[in-house]
Formats: sequence, C-alpha cells, structure tokens
Amino acid sequence: MLLIYNILLWLAFPFIALYYGTKMLLTGKYKKGLRQRFGLFSPEVLTGAKGSPRIWVHAVSVGEVTAAAPIIASLREQFPDASIVLSIATETGQEMARRIVTAANAFIYYPIDISFVARKAIDQVLPDIFVLVETELWPNFIWHCRSRGVKIVMTNGRLSPRSYRKYALTRFFWKGILDAVDEVGAISEADAERFRSLGVSESRLHVLGNAKYDSLAAKASSAVQEEISLRLNIRPGEHVFIAGSTHEGEEVIILDVYRELLKTWPDFKLIIVPRHIERAHAVLALADDAGFGGRITMTEIAGGKKRRDERIIIVDVIGELFKAYSLATVVFCGGSLVPKGGQNILEAAAWGKVVFYGPFMDDFLEEKAMLEEAGTGIPVRNGVELLAGIVKMMADPDGLAGRGERCRRMIAANMGASRRYAELIKTCLPPPII
Repeated sequence: MLLIYNILLWLAFPFIALYYGTKMLLTGKYKKGLRQRFGLFSPEVLTGAKGSPRIWVHAVSVGEVTAAAPIIASLREQFPDASIVLSIATETGQEMARRIVTAANAFIYYPIDISFVARKAIDQVLPDIFVLVETELWPNFIWHCRSRGVKIVMTNGRLSPRSYRKYALTRFFWKGILDAVDEVGAISEADAERFRSLGVSESRLHVLGNAKYDSLAAKASSAVQEEISLRLNIRPGEHVFIAGSTHEGEEVIILDVYRELLKTWPDFKLIIVPRHIERAHAVLALADDAGFGGRITMTEIAGGKKRRDERIIIVDVIGELFKAYSLATVVFCGGSLVPKGGQNILEAAAWGKVVFYGPFMDDFLEEKAMLEEAGTGIPVRNGVELLAGIVKMMADPDGLAGRGERCRRMIAANMGASRRYAELIKTCLPPPII
C-alpha cells in the first residue's frame, strides 16, 4: 500500500508543484519556511531544542495550535527538561504558535510527505515520540517514525462525519497507517467509534476530551476584553454583532441582517472576520456596495487610525477573532450557511456568548450538540431565521445573560483534557534515567 501511495504521489507531484508554485508567485503564500518544508533545518532553528525526552508535536494550523498549546504546557510540567519541537504546516498557524505556545523550544514547518524529505527531517529532530494533534496522517512520515522506533501518539483525535466518509472509502489503506500509531486519544465517544470502525484496537483507544476547552478558558480574561474594547473604541453596553470566520456568500447575508437590526437598534456595531484574510478587500467592497460607507479595518486601526463613527469593522489580520468575540452581544459563526462544514464555535462559547450558525456544521457536530443542549447554540437555515433569532434574543436581555452563564459553566466543566493527553504521552516514553 505504501508503494502504491508513493507511485501515485510522484505521478501527482508535477501538478502539485505547479499549483503551489503558482500560488507562491501570485500570492506569496508558502514562501516562508520553504527550505524547512523540504526537511532542511538550519542549525539555529533547532539550537534551543536540547534536552530529554525529545518530543515532536505537530499541529497543522490555527485550530490545532489552539489545542496543542495546553497539551504542550502540560508536557512541560511533566517533563521540565524536555526538548519540545512544534511543527505547523501553515504560515498563520506559525504566527499564532509563536504567540501562544510559550512552552515549546523550537518551531518548524512540517515537511512535505516525500519519503526522503520525511526521513531527513526526522533524522535532524531525532524525536523519542511524535505527537499528532487531531487527525493528520501522512503515511511516509509515520512509516519512517516507526522504522526508527519513534513512538506515535494521536491527541485530540477527531473524525467528523465528512472526514470519516473519506477515510472509510479507503479503509484498507488507512488501517495500516493507524496500526502504526501507538495510542489514539479521541475527543468524544463518537470519534472513538469512527476510529474503531477504521480498525483501531480497543486497547489503543482512549476518550479524553477536547483540549481546546483548556486553551480557550485560560485565554478568556477581563484583561483581554478590556484591551480589545479600548483598541476598537467599543464602549460598555454597546450592541455588537460579530460574524466570525465567514466564507464567500455569507457576508452578503450578514450585511442584509445588519441593515435590518439598525432599524431597531441604531447603535449596533458589526464586526466581520473573514475566514481567509485575503478576502478582506472583497468584504470591504460588499460593504461599500451595500451602502455602508462607515467602515474601518483592523490594519487601519493598527496603523494609528482611531475608530470613531464607523459602524463596521473588518478584521483583516490574524489572531484577533477570539479577542473580538469578547465584545459580542450576539455571534454568527461562518462556514455554516454555505457548505463548508462550519467553523469553531467554542471560541465564542468560551466568552459565554450565544452563537448562531447555519445548517452546514458537519465538522463540529459534537460541539454543536453541546451548545444546543446548553441553550447557547442556535441553528438557522437562512438570513431570515438569523434575523428573527437575533431579534428574539435582544428582546430578552436577562435570558441572553442566563444562556451566557450556562455556556461558561459548560466550558469549565469540560476542562482538564490537556493533562489527560500529557499523561497518555508519558505512558509511551521510557522512565527517566536516575
């Protein structure tokens, strides 16, 4: 199976290289860390990564970094002298990791899954254990880890129904890859059941919860809220509608809903955070076309321009969404009114916010069920239902506050997963030499 994978990989490589090369030339994406992606780490990159045991943690992008941060912090408590190397695949994930993962010794870009590249990268980092955050399975890398006796542990493992369907179609291939993983820590029993059906044995499977709760609860502080409110000039008591992680097709709906809200609550502010910040110019154009002249971007604010009368704020920089949610009266979480599988609704929930989302939440079904049980997650099918839902919430401020408090309690009750994952990792490492 691995041979077939590599034959197909090399056949596809010219097309993959052309795609990413074009992206690089036109947008500048993927240029950062290019040498590292081919397994070429300069000595200074790994200079600080000295100690024992040697732990390589991989988090593919921003969402996984959020889960990795508390796990790595727990590992640092367990192994104060460890060398912890964190790899990330995306530039935005790298930026966030360097800000929030203070317990790591080194940050690198994850190597592409070509056999000799993966081998070279492993030989330079020399991990005792490789820790996957969520379900990021690269066959060549995993095979080379196993051939060198490197233990492999999956943490915060999840398989959405959409992802599971793809894996299930080629179960015969993925069973062999998953057999190489020593321990699989799953977020929920539903995720564990999907792993079982792919061939993961019961003895290697553990339901340990979602480490993102630990990260989000730790970050939700009054100091963060005060800083972002001063920067955006949002006064206490002002109504703020936040549309987070929006995709193409959703901003038009949001702007229509916002226009209607202004008829009843003229002080309402709108903060739009597109999922991909390169779309910020398109979102600005939509706001202008809709007749909303008073808008400002986060880049302008960072450049010294103070928000005064602008009703609409477009967040066109990375790492501000979680902070912005602290200001929300109500939240819409994107990727859900269009078929994108939804986005992370836990970030808003950590601040005790009522979250609206569309019908396309396939990637976050467990989180959706949890929020709906607490009464803080509200599904809508379109803009009409979104407007009606917001109006209903606004008409009952005490009920809105009560839902928020239930949400905060729910987040607190689910904390502790990162410590459990650290304990699982510890079982795969040899005892320290005394």
